Amino acid sequence: MHHRVTEPQGKLDFRFFIFSVSLWSRCLEPFMPITQSREIAAASRLENVRYAIRDLACIADEVIKQGHKVLPLNVGDPNIFDFKTPAHLVEAVYKAMRDGKNGYAPSSGIKDALDAIRGEAARKGISTVLDAFVTTGVSETVDLCLTALLNPGDDLLTPCPDYPLYSAVLAKLGIELNTYYLNEEDGWQPDLDDIRRKITPRTRGIVLINPNNPTGSVCSRTMLQQIADLARQHNLVIFADEIYDKLILEDDEHIAMASVAPDVPVITFGGLSKNYLAPGWRIGWGIVSGDAAVVKQYDDGIQRLLRSRLCANHPEQYAIGPALEGPQDHLIEVRKKLRSRRDLTVQWCNSTPRVSCVSPRGAFYAYPRIDIPEGDDVFVKELILQKHVMVVHGSGFGQKPGTKHFRIVFLPDEKTLSQAYRAIGEFISSRYR
Repeated sequence: MHHRVTEPQGKLDFRFFIFSVSLWSRCLEPFMPITQSREIAAASRLENVRYAIRDLACIADEVIKQGHKVLPLNVGDPNIFDFKTPAHLVEAVYKAMRDGKNGYAPSSGIKDALDAIRGEAARKGISTVLDAFVTTGVSETVDLCLTALLNPGDDLLTPCPDYPLYSAVLAKLGIELNTYYLNEEDGWQPDLDDIRRKITPRTRGIVLINPNNPTGSVCSRTMLQQIADLARQHNLVIFADEIYDKLILEDDEHIAMASVAPDVPVITFGGLSKNYLAPGWRIGWGIVSGDAAVVKQYDDGIQRLLRSRLCANHPEQYAIGPALEGPQDHLIEVRKKLRSRRDLTVQWCNSTPRVSCVSPRGAFYAYPRIDIPEGDDVFVKELILQKHVMVVHGSGFGQKPGTKHFRIVFLPDEKTLSQAYRAIGEFISSRYR
């Protein structure tokens, strides 16, 4: 005979109590505060993302909090100085907003804008235009076009020095830098021998910033033809960043890369920010040219990305036609101001001990070389702290080993520039006696 073993009543009551508490706590879980157990780290590939132009702002902010006024020679924004967006462009955008053009635009851009961009390409001698599209500034054009081209393990030739956006986008994509030097002794023209050495079986394209930021150099036709020959030999896409093409400070005209190489795959970058003094509108564009059979798949990839982000700013696109096809009078005054300020800048550089500068031929940047015993990053930080003048360190753009530079934006009026240069001269004299 089997006897049933029973547990004491107290033990059963205790177990029921524990079960009840456990069940009740589970019911309360959605209402109980949850403490994050560990820090969320950013993606490791972002460790190499730098943007020297804006990264200095935190230092300047501290100086401003102390009650000092900072002279900004670091950001290429004409509108914070004595330059204004042309009135007919403002009116075009205002009218578009009044007329209800405030919803989504087509992913590639509105027809009037695309027709104007194609017309501008024709005026620049680009005869094999296959596609055009509007973006949220040239920054997005660069991001989209590099993303659509590059796979893990590929590389892209970028100039050294260059605009920091390119290295930032490549870092975001996990692509290692492959830079070619610009030759300071040759007016900052691309070093063709260095380009040849840097081309690998995984090289997919080459970036050409012309006019160049940060040096202000402008490529000759011969140089463009030689780069086009290298692209043909190695099946490369050329990214022609020509955002400053109407800001040539000499008497000669700007030459579009795609006009020199109609058969080569070229993506030409342009926009309203610099030539048309509207950087805050964030309107840029890309022009695809070359052999249609060669670039079709790549262009399809760009279009896929354009669709995925919906569209660029809509009302501002209505300024593209008036900008490219309307009055260009403002450019006469802009170039006149920039020539005078360029000349003042170069004269100061080349008459100041420890400083020398190749005269810029386009855009509104100078890239002086400086002979100092410490890093150019230390130089610019101390200059902000002690003299309240902001320039950008050359190492933020790239430079040949053993050289040191800093970038000047010479957009301010002559009085402001003279004040800034006097302060920099005093700083150099006292720090590097």
